[in-house]
Amino acid sequence: QVQLVESGGGLVQAGGSLRLSCAASGRTISRYTMGWFRQAPGKEREFVAAISWGGTTYADSVKGRFTISREDAKNTVYLQMSSLKPEDTAVYYCAAAEATWAAPRTSNDYNYWGQGTQVTVSS
Repeated sequence: QVQLVESGGGLVQAGGSLRLSCAASGRTISRYTMGWFRQAPGKEREFVAAISWGGTTYADSVKGRFTISREDAKNTVYLQMSSLKPEDTAVYYCAAAEATWAAPRTSNDYNYWGQGTQVTVSS
């Protein structure tokens, strides 16, 4: 079993940047596909980005602005967010799924979740 802890959230102005981190413990993340999801107030949790053996995949709404990466030596996954918009405001969750070639984009496919970190983008 793997435990996930997110950090790096906060308040930022529109157009700014933030880097979220997801530190894993219990097992090495190299055996997992890692994803980021977000949930805004009153909305369902939505896919943001994922990284797997086959590469990376992004939601259309963040493509070109967000970058997911992993540093296996630190057992950590990152989400670099740039050109942030007010509509990016949400709680961001890190998740892990059993390793696959293509990264799943559905939350039900992920087995382990962090507690979330709040990102607020002011206009």
